[in-house]
Amino acid sequence: MDFVLLFIDIVLLQFDIFGGEGRQALGSDDPIIKGVVLAMLAVAGFGILLNIFNAAVRKKMVDQVKLRRIMKETRGWQKERMAAMRAKDQAKVAELGKKSSYMNKMSMEMMQMNMRPMLITFVPLILIFYFVLPQLFAYTVAVSPIPLNVIPGDIFQLTCTAEQAADPEHVCTEENALYLWAWYFLSSIAFSGIIMRLTKTSMDLS
Repeated sequence: MDFVLLFIDIVLLQFDIFGGEGRQALGSDDPIIKGVVLAMLAVAGFGILLNIFNAAVRKKMVDQVKLRRIMKETRGWQKERMAAMRAKDQAKVAELGKKSSYMNKMSMEMMQMNMRPMLITFVPLILIFYFVLPQLFAYTVAVSPIPLNVIPGDIFQLTCTAEQAADPEHVCTEENALYLWAWYFLSSIAFSGIIMRLTKTSMDLS
């Protein structure tokens, strides 16, 4: 669930909200922060700071005890229902089915609890992502040893392709270079779980 919320944030950031050429154009021809190593560390730092901000908002706005109780109850019900269906225990399935409305209500409440902090944190995230980071960094800020475009199509491209690098008008100057937004995404993913556990805002019940 932690990853899902972060993924939603990043996917929304890819849309071309303020005009221009979209997510791949995020960056500068003459960035303030130069050098691959320094840029990598600085972008990762932004990812860590924004994750801490998100966790602080979640801790303030969400009743973590209630959220965990709802998650445990709904997951337990789902697990029990699936076990009954696999065992073809129709009596048990019917009994558990009587709680469907209640469980749907709990799931909706859990979704609302998770989305409420996102409505607060997304605005500053948008402002930083579109107005601060592009001024500080180049279009690409890191280089991957392998291509990371595992999702078909060009909606979620993390690294530059050979064709893009060969195009003199494209922002890519090197094959497998990581876009600014892509390195921010990977950095955020890497540290989000650790930060949520440290701040006790993780939705992992284990």
